[in-house]
Amino acid sequence: MTSYHCPVDGTRSAITALTWCCPVCRGPWDLDFTPARGVAANALAGRADSLWRYKEFLPLDTSAISLGEGRTPLVPLTDTVSAKLDFLMPTLSFKDRGAVMLGELARRLGPDRVVADSSGNAGTSFAAYCARAGLPCTVYVPEGTSAKKTEQIRAHGARLVTVPGGREATARAARAAADEPGVFYASHVFNPYFLHGTKTYAYELWEDLGGRLPEALAVPVGNGTLLLGVALAVAELDALGLITARPRLIAVQAEAVSPLAAAFRAGADDLLPVGAGDLLRDGEGEADGLLPDGGTVAGGDVGAGGVPGTGGGGGAGAGGVRGAGGNAAGGAGGVEPATLAEGIAIPRPPRARQILAAVRESGGTFLTVPEDGIREAQRDLAARGLFVETTGVACWAAVRAGGDAVRGEVVVPLCGSGLKTGMAASA
Repeated sequence: MTSYHCPVDGTRSAITALTWCCPVCRGPWDLDFTPARGVAANALAGRADSLWRYKEFLPLDTSAISLGEGRTPLVPLTDTVSAKLDFLMPTLSFKDRGAVMLGELARRLGPDRVVADSSGNAGTSFAAYCARAGLPCTVYVPEGTSAKKTEQIRAHGARLVTVPGGREATARAARAAADEPGVFYASHVFNPYFLHGTKTYAYELWEDLGGRLPEALAVPVGNGTLLLGVALAVAELDALGLITARPRLIAVQAEAVSPLAAAFRAGADDLLPVGAGDLLRDGEGEADGLLPDGGTVAGGDVGAGGVPGTGGGGGAGAGGVRGAGGNAAGGAGGVEPATLAEGIAIPRPPRARQILAAVRESGGTFLTVPEDGIREAQRDLAARGLFVETTGVACWAAVRAGGDAVRGEVVVPLCGSGLKTGMAASA
């Protein structure tokens, strides 16, 4: 029977339990699941035009609450770069891929209520799917979340709780509620069912490209839920003999909040530890250690990962994109550093070890983008007919700048609709 397991200490839990994290180390769960063999890309014709066409590869093979999510278009941007339009999902972001999976699991388990935390897009997805499932839902968001996103959450009937502080404070508030009896914590970070939903992004590319994947996949990374889903799909497709080459993973962070890029550059397996001196205080009460080049990285403990692999990363962006490193999470005055890419502004991602391992195993790298690069990328996409929110343009900002890291055929996800944030104001 499918069950949760902790990649750190091996603790196991039944799926039917509402235990949202490992009770020993408090880290995120992974899932015992192996997809079925014998399904090729040409066997999918005639199936439902949604992510549920990949049922043999999913831990849940049907959903009573589906909104037709998945199967988003792939359109060319240049001769070598294509964009997958995940902002055309039912709630206008890629988070629907994972939210429908967690929403269906919650529907089957029948909790008293569902709790989620989000910088906006995951919250709107969970609110929509819980409404469809008839489940009471409470969504915690940080202060400063886009008003258009909070309006969408309320529109679906969810209770909205705005938490003073940043993303980490919001997560702590939701996790405190998640420990109450009868609560299902729809965590897109701690619950692996979400990753098994986001992995369909790569399965769709595999099908659309005739049974192969591109040379590189650029992915925006905050908590890493899309990147880890993609890495999971690549590993599964490889194990099933359905691809002959694995793509490089290009992880993209905002320069203003880039703790993973800093750790990658330093050759670390996890977020960099707190430095012995020259400490700053961030808005979450954690000390940030200064890097030798003057950048900062958030301190604090994170859960360990379970994506195996070794191998070199490397490569740096050019033309306005910094290679791995740059300014990571931190800041002073009681607030997390501001970035237009609010959806990936995560100072301490719990799956940091898994993210770093997945990028290295792929032979990929991290790139960081400045705020002006995000503004320019959003305007450029709008001029091409694509209205995308500021977080969703981060990968295009990195890739359009060029450099060796983005050589060959590359696909970028356009993750959220511009209707959620509007156009970024000029600096």
